[in-house]
Amino acid sequence: MANAVNAGATLPPLQGAVLAIGAVSVSLATFMNVLDSSIANVAIPTIAGDLGVSANQGTWVITSFAVSNAIAIPLTGWLSQRFGQVRLFITSTLLFVLASFLCGTALSIEMLIVFRILQGAVAGPMIPMSQSLLLASFPQAKAGTAMALWSVTTLVAPVIGPILGGWISDNYSWPWIFYINVPLGLLATYSTWTIYKKRETATKKLPVDTVGLSLLVLWIASLQIMLDKGRELDWFNSGQIITLSIIAVIGFVFFLIWERHEKHPIVDLSLFRNRNFTGGVIALSLGYGAFFGNIVILPLWLQTQIAYTATQAGLAMAPVGLFAIMLSPIVGRNIHRMDARLLATCGFLIFSLVLYMRSLFTSGVDNWNVVLPAYIQGFAMAVFFTPLTLLIMSGLKPEQIPAASGLSNFVRVLCGGFGSSIATTAWDSRSALHHSQLMEHANAYNPIYTDNMRNLQQLGLSSDQANAMFERTLSVQASTLGANDIFFFSSMMFLVLIFAIWGTKPIHGKHAPVDSGGAH
Repeated sequence: MANAVNAGATLPPLQGAVLAIGAVSVSLATFMNVLDSSIANVAIPTIAGDLGVSANQGTWVITSFAVSNAIAIPLTGWLSQRFGQVRLFITSTLLFVLASFLCGTALSIEMLIVFRILQGAVAGPMIPMSQSLLLASFPQAKAGTAMALWSVTTLVAPVIGPILGGWISDNYSWPWIFYINVPLGLLATYSTWTIYKKRETATKKLPVDTVGLSLLVLWIASLQIMLDKGRELDWFNSGQIITLSIIAVIGFVFFLIWERHEKHPIVDLSLFRNRNFTGGVIALSLGYGAFFGNIVILPLWLQTQIAYTATQAGLAMAPVGLFAIMLSPIVGRNIHRMDARLLATCGFLIFSLVLYMRSLFTSGVDNWNVVLPAYIQGFAMAVFFTPLTLLIMSGLKPEQIPAASGLSNFVRVLCGGFGSSIATTAWDSRSALHHSQLMEHANAYNPIYTDNMRNLQQLGLSSDQANAMFERTLSVQASTLGANDIFFFSSMMFLVLIFAIWGTKPIHGKHAPVDSGGAH
């Protein structure tokens, strides 16, 4: 066909119970996908121990999924034109269910890694396609509601994942973190196919950009492995990391050059010519990177330094999801009445406030002061994804939406990986710096230090025991100060990113929905 215009473009949007079931089905598949990317993280020690490998080898369970998933996401636009949006989403979800089942049956770390590679690859199109199908389901004027529903699943799942993963690992066995995808995935697939099978998009045979695909695989795989293994291998003090970074940079440069001049590119980089797409992707992706880095640091700090259990750390972050779920639908229903840029700005200001509050944490922080910023952050999350996603999609043609969704989600996921790696590495570095600075004051000429050591020994501790207790206290203080630095920098980063938001054109009022692509 000459165009990849949606075959169902003349069909009216879904309504009533059919709309509700369709939206929940598509969102359920998205939730399952995002949940799986974080749920396995907390189970790595259990998986490694059960399969008889080291914890470092166990981390390949995460890396293998991340690499294949990052490669598959930007291919969504090409795949949807070749096979159709509905067919691609259904096939991806079914294969994801199969790969999840296979992961649960793995008898060795090698088998598990192979199945995780498969799982990550087939999961790639699910999130972008869910975004596209939701926009296709709702009336054009309610595109905000569609994106609000989508954003809830995308933001809440990373918060719930560690809690659920820890609970399953503690009370059952690690294969169940994969097995739970089977009934959820089959239910989502059946209901989605029942509702959307008559709303398939048109397809066209496109040549395969083999050079572009090869370069994409090369630079993304190198970059993702570098990000996941950098901290473990001491970053650029490792020859392996240096080699991976060189390959990633060279591969990326050649990829950009090739795709710019390729007639049928595997990734449509021309989308970045759209001012709203570029500004929205920058704000959303870098903001998500800062958000993701901090939701990695916070529970680690609570567990390793403040003696929280995994469950307690998870519950301390739970209010984030609670308010996001409650408020996102309200935002979605009313977003057409206001400037999306103003809403996104409010979200970034609240994120900045929350992170500044966390930058004031001390080692003696009580539970209320830990939980309070999480409650406030729920408001920020409700106005984070929805307005920015609408900005990204505004002004695009219907046939561009799958590619735009795939490319924007790819950049977001990549920035999430950067955010996690940079945050954990910077935390280690800043903690070590603060530790050395604090140690400078631990000498016989400091009366506070000498009085403290004398008091510990008067309590019956030996000199070695007193020194060990002092060292532990010092480490906690240094780690807390290091975490404070990360929180403060992230707070400032959200303020700076507001400029990217206001670099876009307004889409409030009647221009809020995606142009010509609201109801497919």
